[in-house]
Amino acid sequence: MARLELRNSLLTIIDVQGRLAHLVFEKDMLHANLQKITKGAHILGIPILCTEQNPAGLGPTIPEIAGLLSTEKPIPKISFSCFKCDEFATKMASYQRKQIIITGIETHVCVFQTVSDLLQQGYEVHVIVDAVSSRLQINKQIALDRMRTDGATLSSTEMALFELLQTAEGAHFKEILKILK
Repeated sequence: MARLELRNSLLTIIDVQGRLAHLVFEKDMLHANLQKITKGAHILGIPILCTEQNPAGLGPTIPEIAGLLSTEKPIPKISFSCFKCDEFATKMASYQRKQIIITGIETHVCVFQTVSDLLQQGYEVHVIVDAVSSRLQINKQIALDRMRTDGATLSSTEMALFELLQTAEGAHFKEILKILK
């Protein structure tokens, strides 16, 4: 699988909503890394898609993330896989990006099923391990193992942002560095 490229990447934030976002394993790390990668995507000009699973039942995207989305409104869905939501699939296709950076919850349900569908459709999928979670650590680990076996690339917030930067110079580097410290 190729390294992440600015012009070919799209960030997806899956279902970081309501109480569930506060019940997941290592929630503080998850929330901090979601903020870092979202801010980084804005700095680097990477499009962002955010979804909400049954928002009437689970609530809205948590304020820590929703406040960073600016013009990107979360896409409501009922299917576990984002790719099975027509609005998501259409919007994603409109960006014409083949490298999909995946974050969100729950790793073993909506994240896994989205990754599976994206891989089947020929997308390069990069799962940000420190920016996905499940209520139980074992469910997160099983899902990560399966996604890797299926062909997804596992990465971290810092690794992905530095991979996108490619160089330690310029204004973008300095801005990303501020986010990561």
